[in-house]
Amino acid sequence: MSNKRIAVVIPCYRVRPHILGVIDKIGSEVQRIYVVDDCCPDGSGDFVKTNSLDERVVVIRHQENQGVGGAVMTGYQAAINQGMDIIVKVDGDGQMDPSLISSFIDPIILGEADYTKGNRFFDLEEIRAMPKVRLFGNAVLSLMTKLSSGYWDLFDPTNGYTAIHADVARHLPFKKISNRYFFETDMLFRLNTLRAVVVDVPMSAQYGDEVSNLKISKIIGEFLVKHARNFSKRIFYNYYLRDMSLASIELPLGVFLLLFGCGFGAYHWVYSWQEGVATPVGTIMLAALPVLMGFQLILAFLSYDITNVPRRPFHKLPRYFKKMVKI
Repeated sequence: MSNKRIAVVIPCYRVRPHILGVIDKIGSEVQRIYVVDDCCPDGSGDFVKTNSLDERVVVIRHQENQGVGGAVMTGYQAAINQGMDIIVKVDGDGQMDPSLISSFIDPIILGEADYTKGNRFFDLEEIRAMPKVRLFGNAVLSLMTKLSSGYWDLFDPTNGYTAIHADVARHLPFKKISNRYFFETDMLFRLNTLRAVVVDVPMSAQYGDEVSNLKISKIIGEFLVKHARNFSKRIFYNYYLRDMSLASIELPLGVFLLLFGCGFGAYHWVYSWQEGVATPVGTIMLAALPVLMGFQLILAFLSYDITNVPRRPFHKLPRYFKKMVKI
């Protein structure tokens, strides 16, 4: 193990039956454990302070519930203030195996990544143990996250087992990151604006008697709106504000041609149906060609975007460059 100072952040909300077991499994490679009591009605923070004998544990309490994102940001800030080098986030419900911490921090220590996150879908055999509804939901969310964040090589976007280099964390706009269930995916968008390198770490899915507070029916609309917002911002930041390329032309031109062709074709189809006359071949071609060309241009843009995933770790860049890229 290197001389890097490792910290673990554990956001706590209704995890009292599991939290001590999680702390006990955290290895000696970790120097600090920040238990963030997010105004937990079960008093998780007081419970840990009373029953945990681990000297590495620091309990932080929120007077008001701020959501998992707010709790993690509080832990990040505490770790940064105390000079930690790498910050690992582990949930307190026992679903995440603390013995995997070394797997999450190694790519960062070796300079291969700025941020690592778990991927429960790497082993196809273990996927069979995952609830089918959760499997389908993660597949849909993964596609949406790829579009909005720009990290096309990642999967399992809602996985909260993560590690980040402190130098990257201190450049994140803490007050702008979503505090609640959109936190993990919003983090990826913010990391892309820094051009940070993100790597998936294979891990097993563990399901016990814990109860999830996430209700898909309540957050699906919010997720759609926020993904659309992040996608628009990312495209503007990366393709018009910071840089210009052929892809900067392909996307708007492709969208324009596609919409023009669809609108032109729909108008003449309705007109022909109402008048009871056949649409001329020339008119059909005038509608079809823009649609085909627009579709090809959009595919060309997506192809470029997929190859434009960040490859150079942010924490190894010169300091003056980091100040330039911060938004």
